[in-house]
Amino acid sequence: MYVQPADATQRKPVTVPGLRAMKARGEKIAVLTCYDASFAAHMEAVGVDVALVGDSLGMVVQGNASTLPVTLDQMVYHTSLVARGVQSTLLIVDLPFMQFRDPATALAASARLMKEGGAAMVKLEGGADWVCEVIAALVEREVPVCAHLGLTPQSVHRLGGYKMQGKTDDAAARLREHARAVVQAGAELLVLESMPAALAADITREVPIPTIGIGAGADCDGQVLVCYDMLGITPGHRPKFSKDFLEGRGSVREAFAAYVEDVRAGRFPGPEQVVR
Repeated sequence: MYVQPADATQRKPVTVPGLRAMKARGEKIAVLTCYDASFAAHMEAVGVDVALVGDSLGMVVQGNASTLPVTLDQMVYHTSLVARGVQSTLLIVDLPFMQFRDPATALAASARLMKEGGAAMVKLEGGADWVCEVIAALVEREVPVCAHLGLTPQSVHRLGGYKMQGKTDDAAARLREHARAVVQAGAELLVLESMPAALAADITREVPIPTIGIGAGADCDGQVLVCYDMLGITPGHRPKFSKDFLEGRGSVREAFAAYVEDVRAGRFPGPEQVVR
């Protein structure tokens, strides 16, 4: 059985309502992706607020070209690993490609991720009417939902690559509309990825739920990075909006702690991480 390190934080558990309270108080939310118990334990120890078991594992762990090949079984497995390493950190997990294509499929997948994996919340991409129907069905059955707008990696082929979204007036208006729609459907958290900082700031002001930015500027209510990116160990090109927090530090835990500190102090992302 996995044993927590002796210096793990003794804070109260981070909860879904607690994240909204952090937004109200103006406290920044520190989120990192996580895929295993060891990294989870280090995140717990330094007070990361949310561990996201992202389907990004398909790329950074499995070496695939996209997130699309990731299966539900794999997500359940990795979620269960992370659950063994956290106590107070809130655990969120992505619904993989085609596992929220309709309410029934999403409910079945979410049940597995929460019952077998130990997740407290599920995340899904998009804000179209059919996605909002799925969100509403999940929330009605007591499944907390995190929405995800902007660059949605599961749509990589339709988008033509990993490109910034919301750059035109029409595209920005559509993202604002989708943000209002997912809130109306019952989403409790909203990831904003790869969009102009000004647009993300506007959405953050307009919605009552916390926003978590990744390549979306400094004005979101919190930030998330892929943990392998922020440790500088992802092969190839690191996203411009990321930063190597391990550089100049002696351990992974120190890097995680520096990230949390910089997010909470508003130092990350800095001007050099803002994508234009």
